[in-house]
Amino acid sequence: MPSSPLPKRPTNDYDQYHAHVYFDADSVELASSICHQAGELFDIQVGRVHQKLVGPHPRWSCQLSFSKDQFDRLIPWLEENRNDLTVFVHALTGDDLADHTTHASWLGESVPLNLTVFGIEGAVAEEKVSS
Repeated sequence: MPSSPLPKRPTNDYDQYHAHVYFDADSVELASSICHQAGELFDIQVGRVHQKLVGPHPRWSCQLSFSKDQFDRLIPWLEENRNDLTVFVHALTGDDLADHTTHASWLGESVPLNLTVFGIEGAVAEEKVSS
């Protein structure tokens, strides 16, 4: 039986980041609570709790915006407090496609992204190894 690759953990390699907390109708209140707690605890910007698909995200989501200075405290907190929710973490380098593929990692289950929003017809990001 082939062994699975080691999980790709979020690493603090860039100046700015987004974390997208994914949820569904059954977990919207939990996701909203996690995002607003993170906003208060870490003084980060909390986006809307989108109960619709937005951008390349295949699930409803709430966006957290943060810097490299907040990364090392926020990411472990999200890992510990996300419950079973998936969190997609990516850098903000100005290259949206690379940010959502090469410069991205997951807390929890990885989910293929809809890359057609970046002008790549029919493209879906391959699932990355979850952490």
